[in-house]
Amino acid sequence: MSGEKVVVTGLGVFTAFGFGLDALLGGVFAGRAAFGPVRRFDVSRSRASHAAIYPADGPDSTRLAAWSGGSPGQRSVVLACARDALAGAGLQGPLDAALLLGTAGDDVAHTDFWSGFDKAEARASQETATCPWDTDGETTDEGGALGLSDCVPAHLAEDVARRLGLTGPTRAFVNACVASTNAIVHGAALIRSGRAHTVVCGGASLVGPHAFRNFDAAKALTKAPRMHPFSTDRAGLLLGDGAAMLVLESETRARRRGAEPLGRLEGWGMSADAHHLVRPDPTGGGAAASAASALCLAGVGPEQVDYVNAHGTATRSNDVAETAALHRVLGSHASSVPVSSTKGSTGHLLEATGAVELVIALLALREGMVPPTVGYGDPDPACDLDYVPEGPRRIALRRVLTVNSAVGGLNTAILVGRP
Repeated sequence: MSGEKVVVTGLGVFTAFGFGLDALLGGVFAGRAAFGPVRRFDVSRSRASHAAIYPADGPDSTRLAAWSGGSPGQRSVVLACARDALAGAGLQGPLDAALLLGTAGDDVAHTDFWSGFDKAEARASQETATCPWDTDGETTDEGGALGLSDCVPAHLAEDVARRLGLTGPTRAFVNACVASTNAIVHGAALIRSGRAHTVVCGGASLVGPHAFRNFDAAKALTKAPRMHPFSTDRAGLLLGDGAAMLVLESETRARRRGAEPLGRLEGWGMSADAHHLVRPDPTGGGAAASAASALCLAGVGPEQVDYVNAHGTATRSNDVAETAALHRVLGSHASSVPVSSTKGSTGHLLEATGAVELVIALLALREGMVPPTVGYGDPDPACDLDYVPEGPRRIALRRVLTVNSAVGGLNTAILVGRP
């Protein structure tokens, strides 16, 4: 490996609070929760009824061409964030850069297609050799006329790359709640090894009926209107709209062209619990291993971690296992490190989780501010770390560790430092 240093030179972010860093400051960092009743689709037969959904008439909504009851298409959201990231980095296409995207495809397009595709329509489409819903990404409208092609992660990533003029390799990462983190880690590894000099990476997930009903049927969603991470009264998660795209570059290239880094990816790690199909290892072994790998690659010790952006899903098993993992990797330093879950503000962003939370980590470094764990209530003796319950906390930050996990025991960690 060449050992190239990896820096972030541009970013674009979207949550239920809106686009950009100011929206995060006014929402996540101000201790606000974005949850409200779901009106994007029918939830009358579901246990849960709330999510963190961007309103159809929200700020900057004109950037997103809406369809199907006001829901923005995922393609439109990814393109908006990627263009913000490229503009912030001072880059534009055509560009020799990889596009790495964490996505499960467009949920609303998926649901609408399969709910309306009956045998008669199947015969008609076979006779004409076309699918009436499948635009194959050839529309000039970035948000409307979504089709079956938008349900396919690889096609969605290729379409985004084409529209942005990115000519490097294109990959889609589909492994649930670590998908965008894996995309970022893969991009950082490409740059560190010298196989790429510029990577556009991240992920997106918008609350749609398919994922909502699956999580609801699995009783993973709370029936309450709020999440309560790390609290004794936690009863499950709530979903949220989210997307983030980042431009990663080698520090050499960034400095050569006069770009100002927003942060440095100092280390990263990935692991698998090999414990259970859906439940995390209660000892936190796998999650601790990914975090330890990130510290090892960065060449720093636990005492040099100033803040941890936790996965914090407000489920009974995750929060205890994650607390155990942080004790294992940080040792005696664990009790003095602020740890917060920003999902109590944004909701669980599924494939977008890692990318959005990396942006939050970068913003925490820039502002010297730790966001609170919104919704934190009565302490749980099994979750005994400093979860920043009182609101945003001003603190000098040099390095932030952001960690994520996914169903199947997958774990990721990224250590980001000041530029």
